[in-house]
Amino acid sequence: MEQHSKSTKKKVVAVVGGGLVGALNACYFAKRGFEVEVFESREDIRHAKVVKGRSINLALSHRGRQALKHVGMEETIVSKGIPMNARMIHSVSGKWSEIPYGKKGQYILSVDRANLNKELLTAAEKYPNTKLNFDYKLLDWSGDTGAMTFARPDGSKEHITVDLIVGCDGAFSAIRKQFLRRSRFNFSQTYIPHGYLELTMPPNNGEFAMKPNYLHIWPRNTFMMIALPNLDKTFTCTLFMPFEDFEKITTGDEVIEFFQKYFTDAIPLIGVDALQRDFFRLPAQAMVSVKCSPYHIDDKCVLMGDAAHAVVPFYGQGMNAGFEDCLVLNEVMDQFNEDFSAVLPEYSRVRVPDDHAIADLAMYNYVEMRAHVNSKWFLFRKRVDTILHTLMPKTIIPLYTMVTFTRTRYHDAVKRWHWQDKVINQGLLGCATAAILGGSYLVIKYPPDMSNVTLEKMWSRVLALKTF
Repeated sequence: MEQHSKSTKKKVVAVVGGGLVGALNACYFAKRGFEVEVFESREDIRHAKVVKGRSINLALSHRGRQALKHVGMEETIVSKGIPMNARMIHSVSGKWSEIPYGKKGQYILSVDRANLNKELLTAAEKYPNTKLNFDYKLLDWSGDTGAMTFARPDGSKEHITVDLIVGCDGAFSAIRKQFLRRSRFNFSQTYIPHGYLELTMPPNNGEFAMKPNYLHIWPRNTFMMIALPNLDKTFTCTLFMPFEDFEKITTGDEVIEFFQKYFTDAIPLIGVDALQRDFFRLPAQAMVSVKCSPYHIDDKCVLMGDAAHAVVPFYGQGMNAGFEDCLVLNEVMDQFNEDFSAVLPEYSRVRVPDDHAIADLAMYNYVEMRAHVNSKWFLFRKRVDTILHTLMPKTIIPLYTMVTFTRTRYHDAVKRWHWQDKVINQGLLGCATAAILGGSYLVIKYPPDMSNVTLEKMWSRVLALKTF
């Protein structure tokens, strides 16, 4: 490989990691006219017989679409996604009920991770100033000079010096390891006690086995299963559960017994034989949440995507947040005229609080998905939020709407959510109090037989009022 130096006319950017965020970043930098070198430690997935890595289905929403749109990729990706208009809740008894994600016409898209990655790599490669390098394992790099050393499969080493290093190499980033050696770099990682295991629900007579335009959820309080549709008419089912519960299931018969107890309606759709086989095909996988700050070293290196902020998958924002990283950095580049010494500190300042906020929201949403959706109060509040948003669209905006269907900064969305929650709860308390006092006046004036009426029943009647 040709040695680059600072005397090169165009600045050279090395994107480390050829995954989703790395490939999209390559498009952004190439579009701006930089010489772009992408380095990926794995083989080219476009030619691989087996694609290694995570395979949890992805939910593409507004932030990700806006980032793709900027480089002309939105329509290509959207055309290969399946719209999901609502959550479809499966009760233990097998009853189905839906919870819309937003207003009519608002939806998220189920997209295939591997196909999306392939499309982005191909898009990046079309730029004449971009080069994709596969089977390049990063050994060392310098935050002072931009010098990098890579190992090749044949045992040789290659060296390159660049103007900017962009770390997009995932939750266990090799680039980030250098940051840990520096003072005043904050870092934390948290493994949640739950793991995940994937199963496949095949087509039924050539068609989807369930309604396709939904994210199906089987919430069971301490664990859950979800299913997302694929273009080949299958569903990818993902079981999220504490590791200790996975470890209790050791035989095929125990798998079926477990599913008969909690996911009865899924058994004939997945198939008994497939369940017994695929449940033990791979062990349950771990999920980690990573936070760090700042995201940059001087004017030489910046972290993006999972390398900067790996999040658990329960808000469907991991990819969308990573894609929005590319868009935010691009906006800061416009603001500071591509001066890396000003761009990178500003990017850290702007982006860190937002990424930390979505990491926390992703943790919170797991509890909502596996437990709160079973709560009558939760469903009632969802209905209240929807009605108020319809009546006052600029004043009351549901948290999910802000996160999924707008580019409201994540941390601003959280602040607004807390404020709205406080105001709405106070309003509901006031209405409930007025209803009870009004009822008390009628009771005093026209006393009924209250011998069989409990406080719980009274509150149930208040919550059933159609005024909300």
